[in-house]
Amino acid sequence: MTNKYIEQLYVEAPKAKNEIYDVGDVTPLEQLRLPHDNFDIYMKREDLGPINAYKWRGAYNSVLNHHKQDQCGTIVAASAGNHAQGVALAARKLNLQAKIFMPLAAPLMKQEAVQRHGGANVELILKGDTYNEAGDAAKTYVRETGFTYIHPFDDIYTMAGQAMIADEVITQASESFDYVFLQIGGGGMAGAVATWLKKHWPDIKVIGVEGEGQASMKASVEADELTTLESVDTFCDGTAVTRPGDITFEVCRDVIDEFITVSNDQVSAAIRQLWEAARVIPEPSGAMGLAGINKYAQTNASDLKGKKILTILCGANMDFSKLSMIASQSAVGTNERRYYHIQLPEREGALLEILEAHFNNLSVSEFLYGKTDENDAWQTIAIDASTQDFDALETALKADNISFMDISKDEDIRFKIINYNPALFNDPVFMNIEFPERKGALRDLLRSISPVANICYFNYAYSGEAIGRALMGFEFKDADKRQEFFDIIGHSVVKASPVPAQTVARILKV
Repeated sequence: MTNKYIEQLYVEAPKAKNEIYDVGDVTPLEQLRLPHDNFDIYMKREDLGPINAYKWRGAYNSVLNHHKQDQCGTIVAASAGNHAQGVALAARKLNLQAKIFMPLAAPLMKQEAVQRHGGANVELILKGDTYNEAGDAAKTYVRETGFTYIHPFDDIYTMAGQAMIADEVITQASESFDYVFLQIGGGGMAGAVATWLKKHWPDIKVIGVEGEGQASMKASVEADELTTLESVDTFCDGTAVTRPGDITFEVCRDVIDEFITVSNDQVSAAIRQLWEAARVIPEPSGAMGLAGINKYAQTNASDLKGKKILTILCGANMDFSKLSMIASQSAVGTNERRYYHIQLPEREGALLEILEAHFNNLSVSEFLYGKTDENDAWQTIAIDASTQDFDALETALKADNISFMDISKDEDIRFKIINYNPALFNDPVFMNIEFPERKGALRDLLRSISPVANICYFNYAYSGEAIGRALMGFEFKDADKRQEFFDIIGHSVVKASPVPAQTVARILKV
């Protein structure tokens, strides 16, 4: 049966080609060279467009066409960020006024970018906590004023503009692609790009990629009707949509061959890959396509062998404050880091003993510990290793009857919570410790102090610097041991400085 929206895209996309390059240029298609891949990955660099994301294409085409049709002087849009920038750019270019609704939680850098692109032609209106609430407020405003609404995805003109991503790829590629992995939010870009690619390369397989906590298109296609999610995970904020569009649902249902979902950890791992391979830092939604390739390759490696694969780096409007979370989650997402919660006796030297017995050749990236019991110490140790090393470690711990749990995906790890009971601390000394960030250096420190001090608090995380830093609390059996500790500590580390008294008072407050 003919899909009327696909037929409309066939008509409108060529028209968009004659219009959108008034505000932006063709973006590069680059090969992404990753180690150990047995297939070729190419990425379309939409992060290099005029707003560092692909949304300028559809926004400008939609604004232009609606303005031609009804001569609107004021346009209205709702966006979490990138569509807003595209509309602002269009308003300035066409000398229109734009009322742009964004959620209150929209990153400040995206708000500033909207004002920068739109200048005096834009009024930014912050409403609601989510894109949906901002969108509802925008639509209410349109009903009250009669102004023209520019939809971020559910609009043929918007989709026709996004289709030019595919049109450029077809021109730039030396031969057709076998697979394309497309991130999906509302479905405008995915539906348009898939439609245009399949028109020219009918055999290409299209994989739609959604976040695990925001897969509204997958849910809708499986139910064969539009489905609204009660809530969405907003880590990938550019694709955090609770319900696909009416048009995009009809298109994606016909042109997407398969849907997969990816976790935030897997997206973080893909961001890390892009940084290491191409020195690119995309926003989370921008890396979802690569995350999808990684996940698909785990179970379909033979299908991908020797194939040519396309993905779209669809945006790089990253909120800088997200980088620390992404760096932490990326190693877990690649299965290169695990956090183990390990039971030890609460006494001097217990941590050193298990490190030397079972962790000697492993890279320890974090220690998280606070004393909560007089007899048992549950130490959290993060290890960076291979799957084989993890398996060997767990086998060895079980053989020695050492209790442990893999808590890599637990909430206390995500938020770096250290439980402790300061009432159990025995006249502790808290120190800021600095030591050479090399294999074995921290173990050397523990080896020197274990005979005289018990660790009651330990907070260390590898930071990538040449010097490692830890906040540690020590307690002693008697005054002689305490003095001996101070004699040792100055020779065992680069720097050891007491924590200020007021900080210690806050730590010990029960």
